[in-house]
Formats: sequence, C-alpha cells, structure tokens
Amino acid sequence: MRPPCELVVRYVLPTFRSLVARELVENHRLSQMVVADRLGTTQAAVSYYLDSKRGDKIMKQLESVPSIRKAAREVAEGIATQRFSFTDAMSKFCELCIALRKSDVICNLHHDYATLPEACNICPEVASR
Repeated sequence: MRPPCELVVRYVLPTFRSLVARELVENHRLSQMVVADRLGTTQAAVSYYLDSKRGDKIMKQLESVPSIRKAAREVAEGIATQRFSFTDAMSKFCELCIALRKSDVICNLHHDYATLPEACNICPEVASR
C-alpha cells in the first residue's frame, strides 16, 4: 500500500527542493551554505541537488511540470529577497502539494506506482479514471 502522500514525500518534495536550490544558486547567486540555511538542510544536500544525483526518471518527469517549475521560481525569489520567512516558504511547499493533488500529476504518479482499481477515488478532486 502506497498512499499518494508517500509519493509526494519520496519524489515531489525532493524534486521541488532541488529546483529551488538550483534557482537560488544559479539565478540568485547565493552560496550553497546560505541556500542550505534558508532551506533548512545541509550544504552537502544542496551540493547533491546541484549535481543532479537525484535524477531518476520520476524526478525528471516532475521537473518538466510547468506548475512545479513556476512554484520553484516563486519560492526561490521569495527566499532570495528575504520576502519569505522559513514558514512562508514551507507554506508554499504545502500549497504546491495541494495543487498537485487536485491536478492529475500526483494521481498519474500514483497509478504508475501502485496497483489501484480503475475507478480509484483516493484523489477525489481528479475525475475518475
């Protein structure tokens, strides 16, 4: 049994954090140490994100989703300008998760990785398959 939230934690959040870290380093010229501090992680994790070592197939698929890329740019901008507090940034992560649950992104991912009935209603906002 793999609920959709498990897939979010395993794939979506690391992908999103990686995109935000890359935006902060590449486009806002923040150091890895500053990015780590602002994301609440370690410099080693930021380095790992930048080196794309978390690049399995699902991560690459998620990186191409426009809403994820747009949200990452917005969060990076808020963090870089210090317009977002740690709590604000965390809220944006949660808002993204909610939006993805309401779209077909998480539902499709869930169907790819779990044996589900064709008429699954775990993601009620998405039309039944």
